[in-house]
Amino acid sequence: MVSNVGSAAISAVSLVDSINVLVIQAFSALAAGGAIVCAQYIGQKNVKRANESARQVLFIITAISVVISLICLVFQKPMLRLIFGSVEAEVMRASEIYFFYTALSFPFIAAYDSAASIFRAQDNTKGPMLISMISNVMNIAGNAMLIWGFHMGVAGAALATLISRVFCAVVVLAQLRQDRQPIVVRDYLKIRPDFRMIRRILSIGIPSGVENSMFQLGKVLVLSLVSTFGTYAIAANAVSNVITLFSILPGQAICLAVTTVIARCVGAGDYEQAKYYNKKLILLTHIGMAITIFIVFITLPFILKVYNLSEAASEATRHIIWFHGFCAILIWAESFTLPATFRACGDAKACMIISTVSMWIFRVGASYILGKNLGLGVFGVWVAMIIDWAFRSLLFGIRYFSGKWKKHALVS
Repeated sequence: MVSNVGSAAISAVSLVDSINVLVIQAFSALAAGGAIVCAQYIGQKNVKRANESARQVLFIITAISVVISLICLVFQKPMLRLIFGSVEAEVMRASEIYFFYTALSFPFIAAYDSAASIFRAQDNTKGPMLISMISNVMNIAGNAMLIWGFHMGVAGAALATLISRVFCAVVVLAQLRQDRQPIVVRDYLKIRPDFRMIRRILSIGIPSGVENSMFQLGKVLVLSLVSTFGTYAIAANAVSNVITLFSILPGQAICLAVTTVIARCVGAGDYEQAKYYNKKLILLTHIGMAITIFIVFITLPFILKVYNLSEAASEATRHIIWFHGFCAILIWAESFTLPATFRACGDAKACMIISTVSMWIFRVGASYILGKNLGLGVFGVWVAMIIDWAFRSLLFGIRYFSGKWKKHALVS
């Protein structure tokens, strides 16, 4: 809907969202660490400690988000100028407005992520999903009303986002007070820090956050390389990204399940059960992705017509999707589902090191070699990504069979 406000608004939202995505991913990584600690205590049948860990998840992530929000609000203008340089004055003004409202929303999205992770640790994914869906509808309706009805422009889009995130936080925190689940959190203002518990949460959250941040930085560098291949390459890469996101949806969903299921097994001290579920969920990932990718292959001609790409861009997209699809069926699970098992066991640092090293050497380094030096263009960038997956899969497989991932339980 922002596209109806003008190019300055579109540019502003795009630029600021690149910051927002990084911040929100950091909150999600920290929340995932909290979910693992909670799930391990639930597996141990220690409800008291599970409740204590849940309180600390809410405390530390919300506290961090408030600090980040204040920094962004106080240093808003110098931050935007430092990151984006000398953009047009109109774009900068729109960016400042959009960033102001989205920075205000950071504590609310952090609170939602924290509470949602606590629900997921208890096998309750429907509640957070329903709240998120209602919030998205509110955001869309709010955008329409504030942009078209009240003519607020980019401020309307940002305000709608803020309101929807406040709604998410308030509702999910209210649900967490109910007695319908093992973990119940009340008296939010009376929560005090337990630094031992916080260290356990951060031991998962920080490595995961660093890994996500490095991935985003590498993605920016690869995108800058793709832009040198021409307009057709940028279009082919953008469309391929959208299509492949659908392809890997089953894998991403199963990764969330892995975290809870394996963490409970580890909390119970049952590593044989953890291995059983790991194999079962990896197999399920292969099957689920094979189904979605088969659907993509069948519908690809129609999808490409919808995008109305040039002949060169359409051909490049077709090659990328077919290559990505076959490789994803074969090795995506070992590259991403398997490390989710390690994180659930508390072995997040090894995942961070393997993923970060592989990403910089292969996803970034090999992209420049294959795409630029060997002349494969945008297709070479995607080949480099698959090489990254293959290398990760190899190292994660070695670590799995070594059994070292069993020595990092967060509870005892």
